[in-house]
Amino acid sequence: MFIQTEATPNPATLKFLPGRPVLESGTLDLRDPEQAAQSPLAERLFGISGISGVFFGSDFIAVTKGGGEWQQLKPMILGAIMEHFMSGEPLIASGEAEPSDAGEFFETGDAETVATIKDLLETRVRPAVANDGGDITFRGFKDGVVYLNMKGACSGCPSSTATLRHGIQNLLRHYIPEVTEVRPV
Repeated sequence: MFIQTEATPNPATLKFLPGRPVLESGTLDLRDPEQAAQSPLAERLFGISGISGVFFGSDFIAVTKGGGEWQQLKPMILGAIMEHFMSGEPLIASGEAEPSDAGEFFETGDAETVATIKDLLETRVRPAVANDGGDITFRGFKDGVVYLNMKGACSGCPSSTATLRHGIQNLLRHYIPEVTEVRPV
C-alpha cells in the first residue's frame, strides 16, 4: 500500500491520501481522544503523542499536530494508517453515528437566498477546500451575515481568515447582493 502525503495551507496539518475511499459520505472532524473512540483509525492516530486532530474526507485523512515535528510524526502516522487499512477494520465503529452539526438558522423569508448560498458552497467552495484537507459547512444566514463551520485543516489555519474574507465572502457577495459578511462559528 502506498500512501501519498500533501502539505496543506495550515502548517500544523498534513493530508494523507491512502489511494482508496476513506469516508463514503460527508466528513468527520475529530478534535480530541474522546471523540476518536468512534473510529478505530482515529484512536490509533490519537495514540501518537502530539496529534491534536483527525479529519476524514472522501479520499483523504488530514492529521493536525499540536506538538512535535513532522519528520518524527509522519512515519508513525503512515504506519497507523497502513495498519488500519490492512486490518480490514471499519473506519467508523459499528453502532457509532457520525456527529452532526447543530441545526442551521436563517430567517424564513431567506429560504431562496440560503439555497443559493448552499449551492455556491457545494459547487465552488467545498471542492477547493477539500483539496487543502478541510471542509466548510453552512451553519446560518441572518441579517446579511453567512455563518460557516470550518473543519479539518481549515480549523485553526492561519490563512482561513483570508479565505473567508477575500475568497468566500467576495464570491457570495458577487452572486448574492444580500450577503454583507461571512463569519466562522
